Amino acid sequence: MEKRVLNGMQPERVLYYFEEICKVPHGSRNTKQISDYLVCFAREHGLRWVQDEVNNVVIYKDGTPGYEHHPAVILQGHMDMVAEKTKDSPIDFNKDPLDLRTDGEYIWAEGTTLGGDDGIAVAYALAILEAEDIPHPPLECVFTVDEEIGMEGAAALDPALLRGRVFINCDSENEGILTVSCAGGARSDLVLPVSIEKAEGKGIHLYVDGLTGGHSGAEVHKGRANSNKVMGELLAKLLKLTPYRLVYVRGGQKDNAIPRYTMAKIIVAENLLDETIAHIERLADELLKAMPAEETRAKITYEVCVCRGRAMSVLSTRKTVGLLNELPNGVKAWSKDIEGLVQTSLNLGILKTEDEKVSLSFSVRSSVNDEKTALTEELRAIAAKYGAEYSQHGDYPAWEYRKDSPLRDLMVRAFEELYGRKPVVEAIHAGLECGLFSGKLPGLDCVSFGPDMQDIHTTRERLNIASTARTWKYLLAVLERL
Repeated sequence: MEKRVLNGMQPERVLYYFEEICKVPHGSRNTKQISDYLVCFAREHGLRWVQDEVNNVVIYKDGTPGYEHHPAVILQGHMDMVAEKTKDSPIDFNKDPLDLRTDGEYIWAEGTTLGGDDGIAVAYALAILEAEDIPHPPLECVFTVDEEIGMEGAAALDPALLRGRVFINCDSENEGILTVSCAGGARSDLVLPVSIEKAEGKGIHLYVDGLTGGHSGAEVHKGRANSNKVMGELLAKLLKLTPYRLVYVRGGQKDNAIPRYTMAKIIVAENLLDETIAHIERLADELLKAMPAEETRAKITYEVCVCRGRAMSVLSTRKTVGLLNELPNGVKAWSKDIEGLVQTSLNLGILKTEDEKVSLSFSVRSSVNDEKTALTEELRAIAAKYGAEYSQHGDYPAWEYRKDSPLRDLMVRAFEELYGRKPVVEAIHAGLECGLFSGKLPGLDCVSFGPDMQDIHTTRERLNIASTARTWKYLLAVLERL
């Protein structure tokens, strides 16, 4: 008999399906298997379904007795996860199940992200679709692909598949918070051509490691260090002190995750090795002292290594270092209307060197469309200054606050009845698919919520079990009132 890690925990069917989902590879751009799993579920339960060309899935269920003629409700979440792992993790995200663990309070995956964002939304929906004893209106359960890399599934979904105008999104990570507005965003990619030439001297590996990282929308306001930008500052300051040539620089895996680890390799003349190392040690000490207080585990180290005889030209080294150091990062503007809310930001999430080019990828966010446009134009101008190509994709609109929201009012009342206190109703800087759906479905009334999760998009991700159970009961109470 198969051993189930979450066996006996509540809510039983929710956690059953969450564990099932964790067995199926579902990283962004690798969603065919999880999409097919959802189709098989629908077939097995005799439910009508649609699977579109990009692997989005919609599963329909009639209203239960007494609710047959109520307005349809859309339950929505995304099926893809940010597939991050530690350097020593053996997991192959293309074929391996996650190594699920629990201590009775939290659920996590050993050495990798968990994908509670947004696997828990999928699990909630499947448990409702399966049940025969949960009162609810007609349901349209929408499972989108590739949310984490630009909401591409939601952008591609045909709105004709949906007739509901009440929309419940379960893609938030703090119990007790109802999200009713979010920023829009885009991905910006810069590609800098570089010349590779013969090189002689000593090689030095440089490492920026141990940073906190996190979600580039939900946690950008915390001022956490970006390892790509720290490396850029180190390389720029070092270049003013000693001539070197860059072999490569790389760090980060996802544009929407604040990178924790970046490495570079340089080549210096043999007679300058000791002097260069002394500069590196001093600069590393200065940069570590200037780190945010939260970065207690940050490390900047080096290692003398073999020179392989090839490196970027002097000019390409200067261009790469100059571009990396000049590009903006982090919070650019704060909201004047909502205290503490980031209005505009960007995150240099991916930096890599391959063949004869250096690529840099940003997640750009703003709740003001003009500011988003201005920021992307600034990136375009900096790219042009250094001779880099600029491209942009995955644009998604901001989800604007709706003053008159019957769904929000109902969910506030239901929360007060269950919890004995008012929920927090807020706007967020992170992107949600509600904005895209609001643009596709005129008159859509949206709210996003979810259970407590910690450190999403990192290998420290945790899903709180008790919060998952409370949020499940809350969702059922909301459906019963619709």
